[in-house]
Amino acid sequence: MVNRHTALKIRKTHRYLGLFIGIQFLFWTISGLYFSWTNIDEIHGDQFKNLSYQPKNFTNLINPSQLDIPEGIGSIELRDLNNTPYYWVNNEQLYNAVNGQPKNNISEKEALYIAQIHLKNDLEVTSIERIDEVDKHHEYREKLLPAYVISYKNEEALKAYVSVKDGKFQTVRHRAWRWFDFLWMTHTMDYEGRDNFNTIVLRAFSLMGLLTVLSGFTLGFTSSVSIRKISTFIKK
Repeated sequence: MVNRHTALKIRKTHRYLGLFIGIQFLFWTISGLYFSWTNIDEIHGDQFKNLSYQPKNFTNLINPSQLDIPEGIGSIELRDLNNTPYYWVNNEQLYNAVNGQPKNNISEKEALYIAQIHLKNDLEVTSIERIDEVDKHHEYREKLLPAYVISYKNEEALKAYVSVKDGKFQTVRHRAWRWFDFLWMTHTMDYEGRDNFNTIVLRAFSLMGLLTVLSGFTLGFTSSVSIRKISTFIKK
């Protein structure tokens, strides 16, 4: 059985560890509860999307081999830009799929059309603007730039993002997603990009959390009257 001086040290260590990491434990608990009580499809914004959308069929398209691409075609996708078909070739250039003319960027009108066909038709647009760069904490991080951000009159502060270069509907963001993103950041303790589970901060707090639990078990063991009686009986 440990002596009184050692027991006091264990109690003091447990107390200070608890105070230091208590706030992070609270964030882990709150975020865990939020994740378990939310529908991930709603976080992704499926309630705003036109899930029945089917790409339009086009006819009289130019043969891709006729496009002026010296290096050849490694990948190709068909894009619908305001009822005009375009090829997105090699993940770098749009070409008109009827006459073969290259297109560098899509217009605001085309971006609105793309957002309209991918979202429900009862949403009212309030503004559209182009963004050319974002920081690591922006809700549109790690996606193709530049992009058009389209804002809607909506209680959830809904925004849709369409990339300028390839004319692709990228994603939607809304209030519930932003809360999820914030709590995910506190859960992973990656305050830069959100998804790194190997940060030094997370490792340190995980170790301190383990020490807190172990010190609590030790404290319970050393403070137990039953354990003391058993220890005294054995010594006799």
